This record gives sequence, C-alpha cells and structure tokens, in this order.
Amino acid sequence: MTIGDAPAPPAAFTRALATLRPDEVRPEIELEDIPAPQRLAPYSGAVGASVYRDESGDADELAVGRLIMLFDPEGQRGWEGPIRLVAYVRADMEPEITTDPLLGPVAWSWLTEALDAHGASYAAAGGTVTRAVSEGFGNKGADPVTTELELRASWSPLEEDLSAHVAAWCDLMCLAAGIPPLPPDVSALRPRNREDPKVP
Repeated sequence: MTIGDAPAPPAAFTRALATLRPDEVRPEIELEDIPAPQRLAPYSGAVGASVYRDESGDADELAVGRLIMLFDPEGQRGWEGPIRLVAYVRADMEPEITTDPLLGPVAWSWLTEALDAHGASYAAAGGTVTRAVSEGFGNKGADPVTTELELRASWSPLEEDLSAHVAAWCDLMCLAAGIPPLPPDVSALRPRNREDPKVP
C-alpha cells in the first residue's frame, strides 16, 4: 500500500509509533503531538509535554520536554537496533541546586532509574546535563536571575512497545520539576490534550 508515490512505512515503525502516545499519563502532564525531525532517520515521530503543579493546567509551567522516535530499518552507527529515542527536558531550578556538583550525575540517574523502574529495556544510552543561568542587563537589569536544568539523552529501546520508555520520560520530567514519582499502587489518568476539549 502506498500514499501517492511514497511507500507505506514499515510495520515495525507503525507499531512502535502507536505506543509513543499513551492512553494514560500522570495528571501533572499535558501531552501534545509535535512535528518530528525529518532528516535524522527515514521515519520519525514525536510528542511534547509540559508539567504543571496541579491538574487545572492554569499553574505555571514547571518543566517542558519532547521525546522523538527515530526509525531506520538498517540501523545507524551507535544504535543497537532500528529504533532510537531522543529525549529533551528543561526545568526551572533553584540557584543553590544548580551549583551542586552532584546535579549532573543525579539528573542522569533520574532517567536511568526511571527506565529501570518501568522495566524498559534499552542499550547505548548517552546524554548531557546542562545548567543555564540567565541574567538581565540594561533595561532588563531588574529581571530576576533564572536558573534552568537541561537534560538531553538518547538510547535504543530493545522492544517495539515504547510505552514503558514514555512513562519513564514522563517521570523524568516530573522529577526535574520537583514532583516525586507516583507510588506503585496509584494509577495515572488519561492525558490532557491541547487539541481535545477539557472534560469537566
């Protein structure tokens, strides 16, 4: 089956893409579909997310992120399989936290421990943790100093079902925003979707 002159995507990509947008997600998180990069792999998909303090969506945004799935049937150098996940998380941080020399290792452990906690099998994980400080000058001199944490990571899932990886990424964003993981006996809720009307 083809669409125009383009061949249909591989079935493995279609199956994996279907699991990139979960039916349930933490109540603090709002998900949305976002454009995926087109030049990094033959096939790709992406979701974006924002983390809020409460379920209303009216609170200040505490963290934002995106999760990109790249699919190449032939694989690429540094991958271990046809799928590569690329994650980005940015969150506001208190200044004293960003000066902690252990912030980088701790932030990285948030990702690896979340993947392990959700039973997400993966290989070839790598990434960076960046602390950003923004100061205003001139007519911006009165603006408060802001500090942010940015985590960029990629890894190769060892299964087509990416739901555990998405759940781990959601936990990572919440941890970066200062919100603890859900207890094991607490269920997530259906995600808020900016494209859907809010359910009263």
